[in-house]
Amino acid sequence: MGQKQQHPNADPLPEPKKKRRVGFSNIDAGVEPNDCIKIYLVSKKEEVGTSDGYRISPVDLNSFFEEDEKIYGYQGLKITIWISSISFHAYADITFQSTSDGGKGITDLKSALEKIFGETLLENKDDFLQTFSTENNFISSVVSNEEKLQTKASNGHTTHFNGSSEAAFSDLEVVRLMMSNLAAGHLYSRLVPLVLLLVDGSNPIDVTDPSWELYLLTRKKTDQPENTQHILLGFAALYRFYRYPDGSRLRLSQILVLPPYQHKGYGSYLVEVLSNVAISENVYDLTVEEPQEYFQHVRTSFDVKRLLAFEPAQSAVKSAVLHLKQGKLSKKTQVPRFLPSTDVVDEVRKTLKINKKQFLQCWEILIYLGLDPIEKHMEDYVTIICNRVKADILGKDSETAGKEVIEVPSVHDEETSFAMFRLQNSKAGGIQMDEDQTKTQEQQLQQLVDERIKEVKLIAQKVSHKHV
Repeated sequence: MGQKQQHPNADPLPEPKKKRRVGFSNIDAGVEPNDCIKIYLVSKKEEVGTSDGYRISPVDLNSFFEEDEKIYGYQGLKITIWISSISFHAYADITFQSTSDGGKGITDLKSALEKIFGETLLENKDDFLQTFSTENNFISSVVSNEEKLQTKASNGHTTHFNGSSEAAFSDLEVVRLMMSNLAAGHLYSRLVPLVLLLVDGSNPIDVTDPSWELYLLTRKKTDQPENTQHILLGFAALYRFYRYPDGSRLRLSQILVLPPYQHKGYGSYLVEVLSNVAISENVYDLTVEEPQEYFQHVRTSFDVKRLLAFEPAQSAVKSAVLHLKQGKLSKKTQVPRFLPSTDVVDEVRKTLKINKKQFLQCWEILIYLGLDPIEKHMEDYVTIICNRVKADILGKDSETAGKEVIEVPSVHDEETSFAMFRLQNSKAGGIQMDEDQTKTQEQQLQQLVDERIKEVKLIAQKVSHKHV
């Protein structure tokens, strides 16, 4: 390789000055999955590729993406996912204008979606479309030989996802599957994506644990005498605990009515069936694991209706209401809590399988219903609720009365360095707080009371036309 030589006496040429250029690369801010992903529940293949299906609203798609809960590296990204309500397989259509690494990498979309959908996510669209015919009887094949708990005639109309209605013969059936049955585990594994998407804070149950039971709410549709199809409307997963010496307890862990069928009474019906199971099998009680707000509303409405027809509970309510009407509790220094006796609590649990915590929730509504006219006694009723809320939050006793917390100098963590001492001649009332803290606490407690009163009124209106 030759090189060009300079004459030894020649002056070196001055190097041209280079201008420094400063540039800023485009920083990828990412896109939130909730903003670029649409999910539809479809009942026939003609709805795939369109927006004719029922669009569902996931609790939070962002949590399934690790990098700051965002998607990076895509421009003009759109993800549309269709879930079959027949086989519960899924297919995702992903489109984008371009990809580039803007400093955060390029999100692996396939891996992220598989965290939600697992093996139900099919890569090939034709394979997904085929499932509408090859697995048309998937639900029917699962429930055909299982235990049918309760059948109920529906209103004789089938409502499609697009809102149209056609006359059809249909029944509601609730079928119980024991998780020791392989078919139950196989079905639940296909329902897991819906659980993750629609039930806040949920985790899949362990399908290898035989103590789990799956309850399916289906509608049996008969288009022709020889063609019966089961449509899945919702399901519930319960765990059966052993209780010494020879009993059991049921805990409702997951319950979901599919979005197209919500707010039509199917959830209440499923709760009714589960309660009947608990009673007929004489379990100790039926509890619910971390109930969501709306489900708690449905559950409490159902239980209040039962308690209104349960004589021991009504007798106790009448006695409490009579005492309460004697009045002006807000002017008393010590306000009684008007709680039911232990005997009544036990009788409700033994007969209706309602545990104590749930019964006390219903009790306040029963008291409200018994105060007729409610307007005359509302001040005293609010005093009872306020007294109960304070007891729940601050404690029923005054173990902290007369005590004060102060910060002390320390070489350790400042947030964990404090001293507590009891003040002499101090009044009962808990930990000493400054004026701002006291005001904030009072506002928070009042907000809780207001929310509880609102909920009581809603349920009272639902179970009785008198209280609006």
